[in-house]
Amino acid sequence: MNSTPNVSLSYRDAGVDIDAGDALIEAIKPFAKRTLREGVLGGIGGFGALFEISKKYKEPVLVSGTDGVGTKLKLAFHLNRHDTVGIDLVAMSVNDILVQGAEPLFFLDYFACGKLDVPSATDVIKGIAKGCELSGCALIGGETAEMPSMYPDGEYDLAGFAVGVVEKSKIIDGSKIGPGDAVLGLASSGAHSNGYSLVRKIIEVAQPDLDSDFHGRKLADVLMEPTHLYVKPLLALIDAMEVKGMAHITGGGLVENVPRVLQPHLTAELDRSKWAMPPLFSWLQQHGNVADAEMHRVFNCGIGMVVIVSQQNAAAAIAQLQAAGETVSQIGVIRARQGDEAQTIVL
Repeated sequence: MNSTPNVSLSYRDAGVDIDAGDALIEAIKPFAKRTLREGVLGGIGGFGALFEISKKYKEPVLVSGTDGVGTKLKLAFHLNRHDTVGIDLVAMSVNDILVQGAEPLFFLDYFACGKLDVPSATDVIKGIAKGCELSGCALIGGETAEMPSMYPDGEYDLAGFAVGVVEKSKIIDGSKIGPGDAVLGLASSGAHSNGYSLVRKIIEVAQPDLDSDFHGRKLADVLMEPTHLYVKPLLALIDAMEVKGMAHITGGGLVENVPRVLQPHLTAELDRSKWAMPPLFSWLQQHGNVADAEMHRVFNCGIGMVVIVSQQNAAAAIAQLQAAGETVSQIGVIRARQGDEAQTIVL
């Protein structure tokens, strides 16, 4: 049997539209351009992105982080909202490298789909550029992959990574944390980008109207609120005083992320009455009948970043962060660990 087709096949016949990819690159260039900063030697379009580290660093150490947005994307698809998940993508990486004292330098993204929809992809990457702009890092490259039959129609996946730099002598690793130090909690903007498999399960069970009023906003808006970026206020705090440790509260919640910056002999004792849990988490707990312990290990419960300073610097740190627009309070204290107890206890 002759298997030769009667017509000439193209990449578009196979489901890949090169012209759409080119259109996307042109559409996002103005937004990427707004993120350019000192050190960028080459922008979007080359085979590799070039960045020169500032001479102000005597012993520069590069710090890198990578992450995605997780199943929050499923909610974005359902709601047809694509303008904020890019901010989530950037925040998950830059907030991670920030905890070691690193200033984010640049970010690259990976956008994969079955069939490229230029308008929605543009919204996503505009969000990525916005996240970069808010955190002071440059969007200098990325990859758009159109892979027919790999993803359902209208769906895509996102991944990205950030590279930052910190002076070797100023790396924050938690080694200076000791008993009596203050644990400060910086408010989250919502569920950020963690726990959305449980969020979606609760929505499936509760069947709420996502367009209904929820404390003055649509419930959908509250659920899709992007991850808060802590970079600029915390870099300023690091310049002003000694910050002994920081923990980005992501998957694992408070009880599993704070111990990552503690020595084995220390425990962070947190007082649940010291911060207000946003209505979203109360709603999720009520409608999912979620136990307190599960809430604390799945969600940030209103605290997106933990900062540990000496007790004598606590008031000044709180004042500086509040002046920068953060909602922050002392939520606990570091003490000696007793036996094999957990390293984060929420009372």
